[in-house]
Formats: sequence, structure tokens, C-alpha cells
Amino acid sequence: MASGILGQSAPTAATLTSVYTVPGAGTSRAVFNVSMVNTSGNPIAVRLAIAGTATPSIEEYIEYDTVLPGNAVLERGGLVAQTGEIVVVFSTAATLSVSVYGYEE
Repeated sequence: MASGILGQSAPTAATLTSVYTVPGAGTSRAVFNVSMVNTSGNPIAVRLAIAGTATPSIEEYIEYDTVLPGNAVLERGGLVAQTGEIVVVFSTAATLSVSVYGYEE
């Protein structure tokens, strides 16, 4: 079972990106935080979902078109996902850096 950084990505603009999938073998769930950093001086809109597939349905989003100011961070903590669930992000610009960190159990 992993702990620490579980997944990282610098997503392409306007593309759904799977950052982390809770593995099945020996893991029943993951407890984690997500850090989304805007690396540019311009605001961007971001989305964050914990989903059953790489294409989230609307009810799976926990952030949707949230404006992230330039050089700012959005941190979501204490998140829990079950085996097979996927952390999916989206950004309006290619200036987003995403880290998922926590532990699997």
C-alpha cells in the first residue's frame, strides 16, 4: 500500500485528465488530499471529480469551473475514494499543476 504522493499531473488545457486511480489489489480505499496550483499569473477555471470513469458525470464533481487566481493554490483535503475510483481534473489553461497525496489502505 502506497503513501505519500499518489499521483501528479500537468494537464493539457481543456482536457479531462486522470491523475490517480485507487488500485484494486490489496487496497480497499484511499484517503488523500488534492493540491491544484495555477503556475501562471492569469486566472484559470478548474474542475475536480472523484469518478467511476475517466469521464465524470455531473454529480461526481466536487469543484466545477472554480476560478483559481494567478499563482494561487486550491487544496482539498480529507477526501476518500474506493477501489477503482479516479481523481479527474480539468483546466481551461495548460498552467495547472496537480498533486494527489495521502495513503492507501
